[in-house]
Amino acid sequence: MSLSAKVRIVEVGPRDGLQNEAQPLSTAMKIRLIEDLADAGLREIEAGAFVSPKWVPQMADSAAVLQGIKRHDGVRYPVLVPNLQGYEAAIKAGAREISVFAAASESFSRKNTNCSIAESLARFEPVLARAKTDNILVRGYVSCVLGCPYEGGIDPAQVAAVAADLTALGCNEISLGDTIGIGTPKKAQRLIEIVAKRVSLEYLAAHFHDTYGQALANIYAVLETGVSVIDASVAGLGGCPYAPGASGNVATEDVVYMLDGIGIETGIDLQKLSAAGWRALDHMGKASAGRVSAALRRRKSPE
Repeated sequence: MSLSAKVRIVEVGPRDGLQNEAQPLSTAMKIRLIEDLADAGLREIEAGAFVSPKWVPQMADSAAVLQGIKRHDGVRYPVLVPNLQGYEAAIKAGAREISVFAAASESFSRKNTNCSIAESLARFEPVLARAKTDNILVRGYVSCVLGCPYEGGIDPAQVAAVAADLTALGCNEISLGDTIGIGTPKKAQRLIEIVAKRVSLEYLAAHFHDTYGQALANIYAVLETGVSVIDASVAGLGGCPYAPGASGNVATEDVVYMLDGIGIETGIDLQKLSAAGWRALDHMGKASAGRVSAALRRRKSPE
């Protein structure tokens, strides 16, 4: 299958990236980061998560962030919600799109959400029902699709089953997450091929972490299967608090650089994107920590 001429990048840095950073950004800087990303050409930017501040304190100001951003025309600002209470808080804060989070691993589901996979899906039923009534788009995440820190390898058929269940509940898109970053290109391709038998390829997105430096190779591999939606995090921010040893998400700068290099349109200005990443790192005190993307290392930090 030939590569898509255009790829949609879903920027997850302000939520999935920042939620696992020990040094949080201020509310004002989160707002600045999101607006910088929109100005760089990102058209889908995760703005926060309406979860318990006890468990994810970095997201405690998500309502203030969502209400504080200057919305750009044509830009979507989804937020993560774990249950109906979170949904209601998100809608009150002005959310127009949400996401929900399930796992392909029973052990990870219990560590991450304190319930089984089946229980997590049941918890989402009223959320999806309300979202349908309110005409709110819902994205579904499936974590540990290529491996689990507690169970090891995950059967792709299990991933396909969870993805199909989320679709049946009403999710308009399913993001398949290699949470601990152990995937390799052939395994990633096989996963997409199996999941696509249950969920149409046009509704699938890929979300890779870069623990073993395989994220870009995996992205190219799934592009070859027909996937055209890729999740990425500015400056490679993030990881997962429930996945020991997992490194950050693949850097948006590196993804854009690769796609530009092979002639795939993203609509993203790499220079502006890099400046946004450096600014965030500077404010987090990480600009000299060495944990920056290859694309960022080649661009000077902004003044």
